[in-house]
Amino acid sequence: MTHALDDADPLAALRERFVGTDSPLVYLDGNSLGRPLKGTAERLRSFVGKEWGERLIRGWDEGWFDLPLSLGDELGRVCLGAAPGQVTIGDSTTVLLYKLMRTAVAARPGRTEIVIDRDNFPTDRYLAEGVARECGLTVRWVDVDTSAGVTVEQVAEVVGEQTALVSLSHVSYRSSWVADVPGITRVAHDAGALVLWDLCHSVGSVPTELDAWEVDLAAGCTYKYLNGGPGSPAFCYVAERHLESFTQPIQGWLGSTDPFLMGPDYLPVRGIRRFTSGTPAVIGMLPVQDMVALIDEAGIDAVRAKSEQLTAYAVELTDEHLATYGVTVASPRAPERRGGHVTLHHPRMREVVTMLWQRDVLPDYRDPGGLRVGLSPLSTSYDELGRGVEQVRQVLQALD
Repeated sequence: MTHALDDADPLAALRERFVGTDSPLVYLDGNSLGRPLKGTAERLRSFVGKEWGERLIRGWDEGWFDLPLSLGDELGRVCLGAAPGQVTIGDSTTVLLYKLMRTAVAARPGRTEIVIDRDNFPTDRYLAEGVARECGLTVRWVDVDTSAGVTVEQVAEVVGEQTALVSLSHVSYRSSWVADVPGITRVAHDAGALVLWDLCHSVGSVPTELDAWEVDLAAGCTYKYLNGGPGSPAFCYVAERHLESFTQPIQGWLGSTDPFLMGPDYLPVRGIRRFTSGTPAVIGMLPVQDMVALIDEAGIDAVRAKSEQLTAYAVELTDEHLATYGVTVASPRAPERRGGHVTLHHPRMREVVTMLWQRDVLPDYRDPGGLRVGLSPLSTSYDELGRGVEQVRQVLQALD
């Protein structure tokens, strides 16, 4: 099928580069796991046969060892607004968030509080509680509207001379609320605190300017809008001004000054490599490399424009076709305040999502009563979105 919005979309042709986009399946969960690129499949086959199969251990000297840093620089340039030498790839998001939280509280000795909102992603909240327990600190909670998110004013009310770290998400996993990163960061800095931003639900879809916004620390995953595949390695950002004084708690061999010396004592290497720990996941970085190159080709601002238009169309279709069944939009209505997904609320949405999956329509569900329409700008078409909303309408009609 064709759609007038697809015909007018300057990025529409890029959809053909993703596996499965020519099938009738409706995929509305790109904010959880992105589709693979067709070119990645061939690249992985080639890597196994040549770079790994033929070069073997020599590959470490031919690019593998530095891949976390070179790919980190590319990610920083294309998506993050980060100058070279501040981003590295490796570990899971959970491990990197832990490293950065422990780093931050150690860098603010004598301060006793971590600030985080109650609707942050569970991992972030669990980690904050665990780090607070390990370090004898207190978690200061911010209560937020679950259909919106944390604001500058709310953060200003709770930070103070005891705040060591403010840890928040750029885009809310539940509501898609886009936080005011520069505003909140300034408020935290005025109180003498450091700020850690979780970019999992924004990187590759909502551009950031980490350097210009004077962000201290950030981390995110690569399997959502960066299409790295299940379990692909995460990334972290540490502002250059902190790299000489910050040290991280997981002291692995690769973050030492001379890894191959195998010396008796750990001495952290200079620069962002000190935030690495163990051997990098080289194969896991290859799909990310491919997707970062595609975003660079498209332009992150064009990707963001498509994302805003897709989510606006999802809201329009919801108002037109689903509101009569009691569905409400549990995300901000202003496009600039939304990330790449829209959450639709209905008390029976858990049943709706189960039935949709049986029809090869794949959104996801989040309590309470939230169906998330995840729209990956380069692989999702307007026609696909329209077909998905129509299936939601049919299921609700059957349940009515």
